Amino acid sequence: MLLQQLADGVATGAVYGALALAIVLVYRASRTLNFAQGELALLGAYVSWQLTAWGLPIWAALLVATAALAALSAGVERVLVRPLVRRHQALPLIIVTLGLMIALNAIIGWVWTYQTKEVPALFGSGAVEIGGVAVSRQDVGIVLTVLVVAVALGVLFELTPVGLRMRAAISAPESAELSGISTGRTMTAGWAIAGAVGAVAGTLIAPELFLHPGMMTPVLIYAFAAATLGGLDSPPGALVGGIVVGVIENLAGSYLPHGSDFKQVVALAIIVVVLLVRPQGLLGRREVVRV
Repeated sequence: MLLQQLADGVATGAVYGALALAIVLVYRASRTLNFAQGELALLGAYVSWQLTAWGLPIWAALLVATAALAALSAGVERVLVRPLVRRHQALPLIIVTLGLMIALNAIIGWVWTYQTKEVPALFGSGAVEIGGVAVSRQDVGIVLTVLVVAVALGVLFELTPVGLRMRAAISAPESAELSGISTGRTMTAGWAIAGAVGAVAGTLIAPELFLHPGMMTPVLIYAFAAATLGGLDSPPGALVGGIVVGVIENLAGSYLPHGSDFKQVVALAIIVVVLLVRPQGLLGRREVVRV
């Protein structure tokens, strides 16, 4: 039973890590926490479902939803976020993302109603046996997909000129501007990539939870716990934090008395403990300011 819970926790944690990765990308790009990231991922899942309802294969629907959410996220950054970033207004930025979260959830409920919908699994039904533990094909596919996304982003950031410019704009925006790098474009690119990753995460988790407007609320809480644990400026940390949070959540739900009622409390406890003991997270860097 322990091995089964660990395996399930890794699969669930991979989705938390993917959404946490989107949160980290936005934070690195604009130094703000995007509370609407869960609703953007939810919108991506609904777009995927709608396209499959119209007869498009699920993988083709995922690609279209990913592109659509990347474009929408880039537009949100350009219209709502960038003017506030230029004025260095952190609190209004957070309020804007909270307002966007509420608005998106209301729009989703208005367009698609609040009835639960079933999204086809991307990797089919059935299970495979790994080390004596039965793991669903969907869970295996989720882990592999998140790994592919993580490797692709690693290659983008480390081995391409675009990634180098993005890293320069994030680490030293003023020096980057003096070197001819447009920090505005890199910020837009960061939001677009985050929107695409969020759409993938939402579509991956939808077959497991069933699609409804409240689906991503608990997932967003776990994703914030994962991002805090791994480090808000560390994409690898987001993935590691997601796996850790997923495993802890599953173990707590199985072994603690009435554990299923306290799963979100576990996520909150992780956030509080990390912020008190190691605010930069496991793989994040302590920010040093020269005065």
